Amino acid sequence: MATQDDVRRIALSLPGVMQAEDRFAFSVLNGGKQKGFAWVWLERIDPKKARVPCANVIVLRVENGLQKEIILASDSRKFFTEPHYNGYPAIMVRLEEVDIEELTELVTEAWACMAPDSLIKTHPEYGKSE
Repeated sequence: MATQDDVRRIALSLPGVMQAEDRFAFSVLNGGKQKGFAWVWLERIDPKKARVPCANVIVLRVENGLQKEIILASDSRKFFTEPHYNGYPAIMVRLEEVDIEELTELVTEAWACMAPDSLIKTHPEYGKSE
Protein backbone atom coordinates (compact mmCIF):
# COMPACT_ATOMS: atom_id res chain seq x y z
CA MET A 1 0.00 0.00 0.00
CA ALA A 2 1.36 3.39 -1.04
CA THR A 3 0.83 6.80 0.57
CA GLN A 4 1.10 10.45 -0.36
CA ASP A 5 4.48 10.45 1.37
CA ASP A 6 5.61 7.79 -1.12
CA VAL A 7 4.31 9.86 -4.03
CA ARG A 8 6.17 12.91 -2.72
CA ARG A 9 9.42 11.00 -2.21
CA ILE A 10 9.28 9.43 -5.68
CA ALA A 11 8.28 12.64 -7.48
CA LEU A 12 10.91 14.80 -5.78
CA SER A 13 13.62 12.25 -6.62
CA LEU A 14 13.08 12.95 -10.33
CA PRO A 15 15.10 15.66 -12.10
CA GLY A 16 13.61 19.14 -12.20
CA VAL A 17 10.51 18.41 -10.11
CA MET A 18 8.81 21.03 -7.96
CA GLN A 19 6.00 20.56 -5.46
CA ALA A 20 3.20 23.13 -5.47
CA GLU A 21 3.12 25.36 -2.40
CA ASP A 22 -0.66 25.48 -2.09
CA ARG A 23 -1.72 21.89 -2.82
CA PHE A 24 -0.47 18.32 -3.25
CA ALA A 25 0.80 18.53 -6.83
CA PHE A 26 4.06 18.04 -8.71
CA SER A 27 5.34 19.60 -11.90
CA VAL A 28 8.42 19.92 -14.05
CA LEU A 29 9.65 22.95 -16.00
CA ASN A 30 9.27 22.46 -19.74
CA GLY A 31 9.37 25.25 -22.31
CA GLY A 32 9.42 27.90 -19.61
CA LYS A 33 6.22 26.62 -17.94
CA GLN A 34 5.53 24.26 -15.07
CA LYS A 35 3.84 21.14 -16.45
CA GLY A 36 1.88 19.11 -13.91
CA PHE A 37 2.25 15.35 -13.92
CA ALA A 38 0.90 14.21 -10.51
CA TRP A 39 -1.67 15.73 -8.15
CA VAL A 40 -4.25 14.77 -5.57
CA TRP A 41 -7.70 14.00 -6.99
CA LEU A 42 -10.27 16.66 -6.24
CA GLU A 43 -13.49 14.73 -5.74
CA ARG A 44 -16.92 16.20 -6.38
CA ILE A 45 -18.87 15.01 -3.33
CA ASP A 46 -21.72 17.52 -3.54
CA PRO A 47 -22.66 18.86 -6.99
CA LYS A 48 -23.34 22.29 -5.51
CA LYS A 49 -20.08 22.58 -3.60
CA ALA A 50 -16.40 22.82 -4.48
CA ARG A 51 -14.37 19.67 -5.10
CA VAL A 52 -12.42 18.35 -2.11
CA PRO A 53 -9.01 16.66 -2.02
CA CYS A 54 -9.18 12.87 -1.75
CA ALA A 55 -5.89 11.95 -0.05
CA ASN A 56 -6.07 8.29 -1.08
CA VAL A 57 -6.22 8.98 -4.83
CA ILE A 58 -3.72 10.68 -7.11
CA VAL A 59 -4.08 11.75 -10.71
CA LEU A 60 -1.19 10.92 -13.02
CA ARG A 61 -0.54 12.05 -16.57
CA VAL A 62 -0.22 9.37 -19.22
CA GLU A 63 1.19 9.59 -22.72
CA ASN A 64 -2.09 9.53 -24.64
CA GLY A 65 -5.66 8.25 -24.76
CA LEU A 66 -4.62 4.76 -25.85
CA GLN A 67 -2.24 4.36 -22.91
CA LYS A 68 -5.02 5.64 -20.64
CA GLU A 69 -7.45 3.01 -21.91
CA ILE A 70 -4.90 0.22 -21.58
CA ILE A 71 -4.09 1.15 -17.98
CA LEU A 72 -7.75 1.59 -17.03
CA ALA A 73 -8.59 -1.83 -18.51
CA SER A 74 -5.72 -3.52 -16.68
CA ASP A 75 -7.16 -3.29 -13.14
CA SER A 76 -10.30 -1.40 -12.12
CA ARG A 77 -9.43 -1.72 -8.42
CA LYS A 78 -6.27 0.31 -8.92
CA PHE A 79 -7.18 2.66 -11.75
CA PHE A 80 -10.22 4.69 -12.72
CA THR A 81 -11.34 7.92 -14.31
CA GLU A 82 -14.30 10.28 -14.11
CA PRO A 83 -16.19 12.43 -16.63
CA HIS A 84 -14.11 15.49 -15.66
CA TYR A 85 -11.09 13.77 -17.27
CA ASN A 86 -12.81 12.56 -20.45
CA GLY A 87 -10.53 13.33 -23.38
CA TYR A 88 -7.63 14.19 -21.06
CA PRO A 89 -4.58 11.90 -20.81
CA ALA A 90 -4.66 11.17 -17.08
CA ILE A 91 -5.67 8.32 -14.79
CA MET A 92 -6.70 8.17 -11.16
CA VAL A 93 -4.76 5.77 -8.93
CA ARG A 94 -6.05 4.38 -5.63
CA LEU A 95 -2.91 4.49 -3.49
CA GLU A 96 -4.03 1.66 -1.18
CA GLU A 97 -4.15 -0.67 -4.20
CA VAL A 98 -0.61 -0.16 -5.53
CA ASP A 99 2.76 -1.11 -4.10
CA ILE A 100 5.84 1.12 -4.07
CA GLU A 101 7.43 -0.51 -7.11
CA GLU A 102 4.33 0.01 -9.26
CA LEU A 103 3.85 3.55 -7.93
CA THR A 104 7.47 4.38 -8.80
CA GLU A 105 6.93 3.21 -12.36
CA LEU A 106 3.65 5.13 -12.72
CA VAL A 107 5.00 8.40 -11.29
CA THR A 108 8.19 8.16 -13.35
CA GLU A 109 6.20 7.57 -16.54
CA ALA A 110 3.92 10.52 -15.69
CA TRP A 111 7.00 12.72 -15.18
CA ALA A 112 8.44 11.55 -18.52
CA CYS A 113 5.22 12.63 -20.27
CA MET A 114 5.81 16.23 -19.20
CA ALA A 115 9.58 16.60 -18.77
CA PRO A 116 11.76 18.08 -21.51
CA ASP A 117 13.98 15.70 -23.45
CA SER A 118 17.07 17.20 -21.81
CA LEU A 119 15.87 15.96 -18.39
CA ILE A 120 14.53 12.65 -19.63
CA LYS A 121 17.96 11.85 -21.08
CA THR A 122 19.48 12.18 -17.61
CA HIS A 123 17.23 9.50 -16.10
CA PRO A 124 18.89 6.06 -16.05
CA GLU A 125 15.62 4.18 -16.65
CA TYR A 126 15.42 5.63 -20.14
CA GLY A 127 18.94 4.51 -21.05
CA LYS A 128 19.90 7.80 -22.65
CA SER A 129 22.35 9.16 -20.09
CA GLU A 130 24.72 11.70 -21.49
